[in-house]
Amino acid sequence: MKSMTILALTFAFAASGAQAQEAQPAPAPSEGIEVTVSDDAEWQDLGLAITTFATDQDVPTRASAGSTAQLGREVSAIIAADLRNNGLFKPSGPQGLPQPSYEQVPAPDYAVWQGRSADMLVQGYVRAAGNGNLTVGCYLFDVALSQQLGKAGWEVTPGDWRRAAHKCADMVYSRLSGESPFFDSKIAYIAETGPKDRRVKRLAIMDSDGANHTYITSGQATALTPRYSPDYSEILYLSYLNGSPSIYIYNVASGKQRLVTRSANPTFAPRWSPDGKWILYSMAISGNTDIYRISVNGGSSQRLTNAPGIDIGGSYSPDGSRIVFESDRSGSQQVYVMNADGSGQRRISFFGGRSATPEWSPRGDQIAFTHMGGNFRIAVMSPSGGSMRFLTDSWQDEAPTWSPNGRIVQFFRTARGSGAASIWQVDLTGRNERRLPTPVGASDPAWGPVRP
Repeated sequence: MKSMTILALTFAFAASGAQAQEAQPAPAPSEGIEVTVSDDAEWQDLGLAITTFATDQDVPTRASAGSTAQLGREVSAIIAADLRNNGLFKPSGPQGLPQPSYEQVPAPDYAVWQGRSADMLVQGYVRAAGNGNLTVGCYLFDVALSQQLGKAGWEVTPGDWRRAAHKCADMVYSRLSGESPFFDSKIAYIAETGPKDRRVKRLAIMDSDGANHTYITSGQATALTPRYSPDYSEILYLSYLNGSPSIYIYNVASGKQRLVTRSANPTFAPRWSPDGKWILYSMAISGNTDIYRISVNGGSSQRLTNAPGIDIGGSYSPDGSRIVFESDRSGSQQVYVMNADGSGQRRISFFGGRSATPEWSPRGDQIAFTHMGGNFRIAVMSPSGGSMRFLTDSWQDEAPTWSPNGRIVQFFRTARGSGAASIWQVDLTGRNERRLPTPVGASDPAWGPVRP
């Protein structure tokens, strides 16, 4: 896993002869704007201007985007795309906006932006460090109050420059919305190639915006249902090697993997516990499928359900006290909850049709699931089974996974006829839906935590 150094927030503007300025803590929420999100339309109308990031000297770099000036353009474009695509803001720029000089980055000309009806302003810089790395600085200003709301800086390797853009977007998003960040995160998914009846399924990862795709497995064995560990360091997934279902843990830093358990019985949907010590999975024995728990170090498994039919899935509540799962014990697929030890099992979905693939929100306040009533649609409900809302309305959307801050739900969509799968996401309003770019077909997304 690549490292990214968070600077001590000391930004020096040597080109202007100014003294190095030590960053002060960001103002408290009571200073400047309020940070309570009440109505999305209110925030979408916020005049948020994002300028092209400046540089003290345009020099070549080893980054894929090119020189420091080219990187400045790319970094600001990524920040704008992050904030635009999350559904909360409609930023302007960087194209078509005045481009500040390097010296103007920490001291904007507020009159210019007030004349453009900008409420908030994002500026920054990209600078070549002496060790071959890159330094990226990011500033957020309240134009109306002529006040700095926040600043941060990062030193990154040339191959990791996109992370600084995502970190800047996270800082702006958190400061303006009062919510937790999520842009600097990864998504594990299943890359699909080949004809419909002979699909090759490989484990792959990508950035939260669909960039930097990396294949983890070769495709010789089918990979399914990946999940990031709570600390981002590992990926749990199911593999069918020589027909034997096996649960593996892949270490992100070392690239090595280890076997947790293997069985001759059909096995499904491994999931982490919030503390990273346990794995839930489903296994079919003599026609009956139940949910089991096993240590991440392997060993013997503990059966948590013992009802006739199929109990499958399993997603812990954030505090680890409860598990949501699907079962057909009532005659059709429905969503149930139980205590972490398997006690207190009860059905919570009573919406007509079938309900499956539930996953608990990181906030703990909602459960996303697939509702099947003709079409497959992504929906959310409260942990008690109330307040059900549909987020999508397509032919076949399934397998929801949450963003780290619990504001966006990701899922995969299957095209009618071809069976081609693609990854989509939608915010909790259900109004802001978009497809993530992938080089091949993609299914079974799993959004990981914010990267350390």
